[in-house]
Amino acid sequence: MISTERIREMAGARLRPALVRDPVLRFGRIVRSNGEVLHASGIRAPIGARCLVDTGEKEARPAEVVGFQAGMLLIMPEQGMRGITRGARVHVQSDSPSPLMGEGLLDRVLDARGQPLDGRPAPELTHPWPLLGQSINPMARARITRVFDVGVSAINALATMGRGMRIGLFAGSGVGKTTLLGMMAQHAEADVVVVGMIGERGREIREFIEDHLGTARARSVVVASAADDTALGRVHGAYRAAAIAEYWRAQGRHVLLVVDSLTRLAMALREIGLAVGEPPATKGYPPSVFGALAAYVERAGNGTDGQGSITAIYTVLVEGDDHVSDPVADTARSVLDGHIVLSRSLSEAALYPPIDVSASLSRPMSSLVSKAHQRFAARFRTLWARRQEKQDIIDLGAYAPGRDPILDEAIRRAALMERVVRQNAHEPVNLLQSLALLEAVFAEVTT
Repeated sequence: MISTERIREMAGARLRPALVRDPVLRFGRIVRSNGEVLHASGIRAPIGARCLVDTGEKEARPAEVVGFQAGMLLIMPEQGMRGITRGARVHVQSDSPSPLMGEGLLDRVLDARGQPLDGRPAPELTHPWPLLGQSINPMARARITRVFDVGVSAINALATMGRGMRIGLFAGSGVGKTTLLGMMAQHAEADVVVVGMIGERGREIREFIEDHLGTARARSVVVASAADDTALGRVHGAYRAAAIAEYWRAQGRHVLLVVDSLTRLAMALREIGLAVGEPPATKGYPPSVFGALAAYVERAGNGTDGQGSITAIYTVLVEGDDHVSDPVADTARSVLDGHIVLSRSLSEAALYPPIDVSASLSRPMSSLVSKAHQRFAARFRTLWARRQEKQDIIDLGAYAPGRDPILDEAIRRAALMERVVRQNAHEPVNLLQSLALLEAVFAEVTT
């Protein structure tokens, strides 16, 4: 039986937030602008708070607090500066946005603000989820113990992914990453597919949904923030996609999160950081960008016991196919669980998907597959790397068989090796089929 004192204490705990909350709606004023940032005086709010700016239109303009300066709030509008006047009223709507979630998200295409882009009515949603997610104790996370079949033979056989893994897809422009993403979205063993298209060309958004997402659309949610969206809109699009994936994970679902691209998210964060006065560092990126990228990637992964998982694939655009000096690519490698590298030379040679086997890696693979699988994959990498290294000499006819036993073996097995890495975009190859192709390369060795 609960005592009277305990009842009073519980009632006081419930009433206390209501008593300390200011019942008066307080307005400030926009006093100046600087680039994409507004300066508001007369109100107080924490960084990340959502504000509404009165522009005289039917609906106020949403904005976010991104910093402070000389007693004023620095506010960035979600939909740009156009139409906002000096002296416009602004008030705080909430300390941290929490978009609504629910089953109605499936088979929908939304913008960064949660508004439908597919011409259908807004989905009926009831469960709020914080836009910035909920942190998980790393000791409470489930370990990566199960293989995640993506339906791509080269990845299944040579860079096997695990459920709850975070992997980067590194490629220059025009190499074929969009088609590969569509293959994995369609063929992966996932209950829900969440696609975040950040900073993409508007033409490619519809093409990806209609041509590449295919049969997976019924179990997918697409959050699209096109290249003409504001920097804050692109950031919110990426965060919304992650929040949707987290919601489904909390419901016990196994989610595939595809974010295209992590580089454009970094560029949007750079715009915001420079706008509020952060000092530029490597290639103009403020230091806060790299911390924000690490925090964003950490939102994926396995949940706690009883929850599901988020297996995440982040595309990373590399300038001029430079995979070494690009700071975003370097940061991504350090915080992800593996990387798939696409090769322009393989793409030009009409080998699809153009996965550079030698440069690609899955860190959890050794704990997910058998010893025989590991041995075959390691030998395949050795032979593939040697043949790629000596390909120019072979093409010139300058190589004499017998000088290099490893290269001789690589040339002898070339046709079977190519069967492992070459695949039709519309035909999935599951894990067992991929392993069979890999074993067939070395069949004569094992008999």
